[in-house]
Amino acid sequence: MAKAAILMGSKSDFDVVKPAVGILKQFGVETEVRVISAHRTPEEAHEFAANARKNGIEVIICAAGKAAHLGGVIAASTTLPVIGLPVKTDMMGGLDSLLSIVQMPSGIPVATVGVNGGENAGLLALQILGVRYPEIAEKLSAYKLAMREKINADDKALQEML
Repeated sequence: MAKAAILMGSKSDFDVVKPAVGILKQFGVETEVRVISAHRTPEEAHEFAANARKNGIEVIICAAGKAAHLGGVIAASTTLPVIGLPVKTDMMGGLDSLLSIVQMPSGIPVATVGVNGGENAGLLALQILGVRYPEIAEKLSAYKLAMREKINADDKALQEML
């Protein structure tokens, strides 16, 4: 069974990661969710990243706001794919978080989704897992087809209304 981890710098970020948890579980992916701070619990962050592969983790989503270094700290200690999920802030509306995550130094890549983009973080994790797990790739194809059908139905209803 595929296994993903979702880390958040603060418990207050849970509302942002909830859609990622939901979509991963909807697709049958075992999901570990933790509060680990890059700045307040750096030893725990390093330990988690260093042992993630051994613990069966295959992709890691890191949600953080403001300085948002969690994804980079985790990526520095693992070769697993890391997805940064910037959290909206009062100060800059999440631009601070986004820039902190996307501006990684050479050699420490962190894929990044939009601010508060929990569902897209989960979907990107599923696409990564789909490379190894054909059943996930098939479910993603069906998911995208359902989106297409909904938009086409909405368009048809609008055209009939006009």
